[in-house]
Amino acid sequence: MIRHPLPSATRGVIQGLDVLIAALVVVAVVQAPSGVGWPVLLVAGAFGALYVWGRLVVRVHERSVDTPRGRWWPDVAWIAALLVAWAALLWLSPAALWLAFPLMLLQMHALGPHRGVVAVVLTAVLAVADGLLVQADVGEPWTGFVLGPVLGAAVAVGVVSGIEAFVRESQTRQRTVDELTQVRQHLAQAERERAVTDERARLARDIHDTLAQSLSAIELLLRAADDAVGTDDDKARTLIEQARAAARDSLAEARRVVEDLTPGDLERTTLVAALRRVAERAATTDDDTDDDTDAGRRRPLAVSVRTSGTPRPLPVPLETALLRIAQSALANVTEHAGAAHARMTVTYDDDTVTLDVVDDGTGFDAARLGDDRARGRGFGIPAIRSRVHELGGTLALETSPGSGTAVAVTLPTRGPEDAP
Repeated sequence: MIRHPLPSATRGVIQGLDVLIAALVVVAVVQAPSGVGWPVLLVAGAFGALYVWGRLVVRVHERSVDTPRGRWWPDVAWIAALLVAWAALLWLSPAALWLAFPLMLLQMHALGPHRGVVAVVLTAVLAVADGLLVQADVGEPWTGFVLGPVLGAAVAVGVVSGIEAFVRESQTRQRTVDELTQVRQHLAQAERERAVTDERARLARDIHDTLAQSLSAIELLLRAADDAVGTDDDKARTLIEQARAAARDSLAEARRVVEDLTPGDLERTTLVAALRRVAERAATTDDDTDDDTDAGRRRPLAVSVRTSGTPRPLPVPLETALLRIAQSALANVTEHAGAAHARMTVTYDDDTVTLDVVDDGTGFDAARLGDDRARGRGFGIPAIRSRVHELGGTLALETSPGSGTAVAVTLPTRGPEDAP
């Protein structure tokens, strides 16, 4: 990736000018008229010394088009000294006229597009004036002495301006590429963060809908078994066996959540059958123990599952979501509603499937969901809403204190690609 195109381009041009100017100074000395040997050597030496000093101080080859150029010191001072030394050399040796073109290129590079043009024009004027004086002496046509420096000046201005315009365009494109690269990196980082957030939310929903419900059921079974010990040992053993079965199911479910596989209740069975298994696990036993965390006392819960329409297989993600939603809704009924009955109904329509979960419990104030969530409770409804939103469905919630709760989830069974 090219980061600094102008210094690399300028370096090659300036190095070529170094060689060309050195060679033309030698030509000017060699072709000097007889009788001016020592003066020509002294002026050529001064010109060479000035050139070397300026190259070390001004360092034209390291400048960018965006770097300020044409400062009075040392840029203009160097070019002016070179111009004076070249004019003296031109006066002593007409062959020094060949130095005009490389000097023009150097002036454009050193002084920039504004003061550089002024220096090029001045150099062309000196070259034309010297040519006209020479042709007046030797009788040659004046057109060559005029057109040569003028065309040279035009070429020098055009070439350097063109190179710098190309470099500016290259730098602009490079900056655009760098900005696009940074934007792409930021977008990739944002996408990774969003994926992490979505995965955390998914795991939170899965844990709430499965493990949390199972652990709550195990706790209830063990509490009831503890109450039955000594008074009804057979009932206690039955409850403990149910708790052990629930613990085994929870362990299997935890492994499947980690492996991100289909829920165990849906393996080799239908959605309705899986919902009936969830309903059986959600049914609670009698528990007369006060619960400090819930509004009322838990009662025996009977859960029924019904269907409407013709049951049919649905896409696995859809059945998984419906099962999780049912688990979450029943977990809320078990933990908070104090209901005696709950009913789940699955309605199959042509393009949608609807899951209704209705209970006759205590109900609640839907406006307090946000407050309950802030206190670490009330995660079920937001989790259901999140699942429904991801699948493009709708959620309806009807409840009020003392009137029970009805949750209705409607999901589309066909995506846009399946539409006729």
